[in-house]
Parts: sequence; structure tokens; C-alpha cells
Amino acid sequence: MTFDTKFAIVIASDLPTWQKLNVVAFLSGGVTSTDKITKGSTYSDASDKEYLPLGVQPTMVLKAQRNKLLTIVQRANRENEKIALFIEDMFTTGDDESNRNTVKKYKTEDLPVVGIAICAEKKLVDKIIKGAKLHD
Repeated sequence: MTFDTKFAIVIASDLPTWQKLNVVAFLSGGVTSTDKITKGSTYSDASDKEYLPLGVQPTMVLKAQRNKLLTIVQRANRENEKIALFIEDMFTTGDDESNRNTVKKYKTEDLPVVGIAICAEKKLVDKIIKGAKLHD
């Protein structure tokens, strides 16, 4: 199956593993809540237990230095492309409203970005995330 879009998550390369996984989980939720991600059908096992459907599009997980993440945010904004965003302060908040409030404290150029997620036309995503490397 081929896709006209690309779903990419870029995270700060210097985060501890638990934080990387946390950021990927939160950012995935942001993008999959949009209509840009096609979801499959419900799964069931041989015992007829049902499981939630998954997104059908592969997700690229990449890494970048923090200053590159801010550049990616600025590129997305220039292209008027919405992204999911995770900033450093969100590791210390406990709820969605607090997360929004902490982002609101910063001007775009001062955001302490540790992760972004995007799903858009392939060439546009490649242009926006240029410089990010596949996560190992």
C-alpha cells in the first residue's frame, strides 16, 4: 500500500529513553486524532476477543538536536502546516490543561521543543523535517 502522505515524529536525540518513548506516545496521539491518518478495522484473536484498530500508515521516528527541532517548528509554521508539539516543560505537568498553559508561556522562537509530529504530503514533510535522521 502506498501513501501520498508521510507520518513523521522527530524527537530530541539527547532525551533519556523513557522520555523519548513518552514523547512519541503523546505526539502519535496528536496526529492520529486528526483525519489525516487512516485507521484500519478492529482486530480479533482466535478466542474472538476484540482489539482496537491501528493506523494503517507507517510512522517514521527520527531524531534531531534541539535547535533543529525549533527550526522544524518554524518551517512548519511558514508552510502553514499543523504539527503536534511536545516541549521540555511538559515532563513536569500532570494534565492537558497544564500542558497547554506551559506552551502558551513561550514565543515560538523560544519554545524548548523536544518533539514534533506531522502528517502531510510526502515532499512537504521531507522539506519541513530536513536534517532529521532516522532514530536508531
